[in-house]
Amino acid sequence: MTEPVTASATEAAHAWRPARFMLITAHPDDSEFGPAGTAAAWIDAGSVGRLVVCTSGDQGGEDPNADPLELAALREAEQRAAAKVIGYDEVVFLHQPDGALANDLALREHLVREIRTFRPDAVLTHDPEAIFHSGEGINHTDHRTAGMAAVDAVYPAARNPMAFPWLARDGLDKHEVRRLYLFWSNQPDVYVDVSATLERKLEALRAHGSQMKDPAETDSWVRRWAAELGSKIGVAAAERLRLIIVDEDPSEPDPTPAPAPQVGG
Repeated sequence: MTEPVTASATEAAHAWRPARFMLITAHPDDSEFGPAGTAAAWIDAGSVGRLVVCTSGDQGGEDPNADPLELAALREAEQRAAAKVIGYDEVVFLHQPDGALANDLALREHLVREIRTFRPDAVLTHDPEAIFHSGEGINHTDHRTAGMAAVDAVYPAARNPMAFPWLARDGLDKHEVRRLYLFWSNQPDVYVDVSATLERKLEALRAHGSQMKDPAETDSWVRRWAAELGSKIGVAAAERLRLIIVDEDPSEPDPTPAPAPQVGG
């Protein structure tokens, strides 16, 4: 069940856009079910985006006799096709174990390496605090783990030259990510207008043929949900995210309100 939608817009569309952003997900297709419309909108407006996928989705099937390596290869191919539709500059697979993803030093080093290499202004990832979705579902353990690993890689590891110092010695200097955007969150606070990119999101979703039991039904509920979110900001379609500002953008005005004048003495 989706949340009730008021008749008039109560929010404003989120306007900030990173010059470079990285989307970190647990599985192939997470990015398309997640913020692909936002990614496409930012790319269309001039951003450079990169997708990092922690696993290859080798448990994403119903047949216990299937070859997991063949399924992983298929799902990587599907993700590359979907990423081409969205417009990322590259897709990176970390080949971690599907269903057993661990927020350990090995995964964090992988993510720090990718962040220091690409040097994004913003990172989008799963909200690691979302365990249950409004009483209507359980968030996959890999989603939570990928999100927490991404958060830990952003802060403090990527910006600390003494975290994995061999990376810095090899030329991958520290990098400060200014913003985190968390998707599938129970605490969303920004809405992004994806009216112009919803069709691309749906086309990218259809690239994941191994996961689409009923493509028409998926298309229908994604359109319906995007329209309901769009109505909140007065547009045809939207996605929503939870924003964490790690460092203020120096080009933006200080959001802190000025103190009220003192009366009396």
